[in-house]
Amino acid sequence: MIAPLQAAVLVLVAAGAPAVVLSRDPLRMAIVNGLYGFVLVLLFVTLGAPDVALSMLVVSSVAYPVVLLIAIARSRAARDEMDD
Repeated sequence: MIAPLQAAVLVLVAAGAPAVVLSRDPLRMAIVNGLYGFVLVLLFVTLGAPDVALSMLVVSSVAYPVVLLIAIARSRAARDEMDD
């Protein structure tokens, strides 16, 4: 049987996925994806998988958004440099 906390986190996960997909701006998408990763971390913790939660925390809430934001900044800088 699913505990109420697990059910609440599952609802957040189900609501967060469309938010990531429907984000059009790459910067906003990176931020929403980081928040969605954190919600998945909460899901894994409530399901009793702390090792998976720790891996998910590092990858989706820290590493992926940082790499994506650096790539966006560099591509915008290169585009601005070409325009000048």
